[in-house]
Amino acid sequence: MVLAEDLSRYFLSVKFGDLDGKTVSEAKRRVIDALGCAIGAFRERPIEIARSVASLVSSKEPATLLGTRRKTSPDMAAFVNGFMVRYFDFNDTYLSKEPAHPSDNLGACLPVAEAEGKGGKDLLLSLILAYEIQCRLCDAADIRHRGWDHVNYGLVSTALASGRLMGLDVKRSTQAVNIALNGHIAMRQVRAGELSMWKGASFSNAARNGVFAASLAREGMTGPSPIFEGEMGFFRQVSGPFTLDVESFGGRKGSFKINETYIKYWPAEYHSQTAVWAALELRRKVGDVGRIQSVLIESHEAGYTILGKDPEKWRPETKETADHSLPYIVSMALLEGKIDNSTYSPRKFRDSRVLDFVSRVEVKEDRRLTELYPQNGIANRITVRLKDGSTLTEEVIVPKGHPKNPMTDEEVEAKFLRLTKRFLGEEGSRRALRLLWSLEDVKDVSDIVSALVV
Repeated sequence: MVLAEDLSRYFLSVKFGDLDGKTVSEAKRRVIDALGCAIGAFRERPIEIARSVASLVSSKEPATLLGTRRKTSPDMAAFVNGFMVRYFDFNDTYLSKEPAHPSDNLGACLPVAEAEGKGGKDLLLSLILAYEIQCRLCDAADIRHRGWDHVNYGLVSTALASGRLMGLDVKRSTQAVNIALNGHIAMRQVRAGELSMWKGASFSNAARNGVFAASLAREGMTGPSPIFEGEMGFFRQVSGPFTLDVESFGGRKGSFKINETYIKYWPAEYHSQTAVWAALELRRKVGDVGRIQSVLIESHEAGYTILGKDPEKWRPETKETADHSLPYIVSMALLEGKIDNSTYSPRKFRDSRVLDFVSRVEVKEDRRLTELYPQNGIANRITVRLKDGSTLTEEVIVPKGHPKNPMTDEEVEAKFLRLTKRFLGEEGSRRALRLLWSLEDVKDVSDIVSALVV
């Protein structure tokens, strides 16, 4: 059996009754977290661009653009809604051979579930299984060092999730994977050097293509096969060969991967989360940051190569570069004692005082920290040298929000309220929370969308 068919059979075989209570609870926490991030980004300029384009499209089976009552096609809604989830770089993360932000899958699951008239259980199950597929692929092969973006695995997960919600059988679900994966491979250039608006849209575009591929497969369209194992397939062109044992997946002999994903406490690329905590502790110890002469950040390989290798990270010109810059993020944590969405305003990342401080930051890889990554921590160590010649060092290995140091339900709620209440009002945000905590009882997911209108 070829891999695409094997994954399709697995995806269609798991039922809601196969889910344990912890997995359902964690899924609801991820939905709350992701939708909070989405509504919080409602008025950001790149989101307005995407929403404007999507508003030009109508559909006989429409889906809603989050935060509005406007309708578009499910694939365009997947693009906009997923972009909203991802924009602040505040949604969840999974780190393995390949990194991922698996709540990006909600961008596809929500509009397709709405268009198909599905309920909360269908949404939760499709999302949990999308997490499972994407995370298992991340465990299987590193593609970022081969020049490809992690969102390519999302082509598979969103095509399968969309296909299940549309009622596709194994044969057509397999074709959805074939179509999605062949035609839409994304390059890693999206996360190199100076970063553009497209950084936040890369997965949502994969989700759009996953929904579109499932729609085509539903009507009988076939795609190139075998898409993984073929002469010019994914193994040869993108990932290198790997195997996946679906018997070890959640719902079979294994536990569900959604339980191993990380919720972000700070709106910053995940590899910097421990650096923020370390910087805040150093700020407390230093007192007056004017005493700081220079800063050394020692990170693991992924933290160094993704956040601290490119010279553009020392003089960011875009919000997307700033939230992927270890020297900038650490500098702002030291200077302001916090990291929030205002950290990445042009006024701040172009401020001469800030840039002078950033220029005194050095970033290096520490192989000991690399050896810990990711199973035993996402560690960063920061040393500040003071003007009197003395030094202070702080190392943090596991950040808040990691499964080994999880955020509480109350902290997840507080994050949702911070992000949404200026758009929904205090009572509107709390009403949405009550609905989302009882998501498995929701009969029609359009009720969720209606509760999030700005």
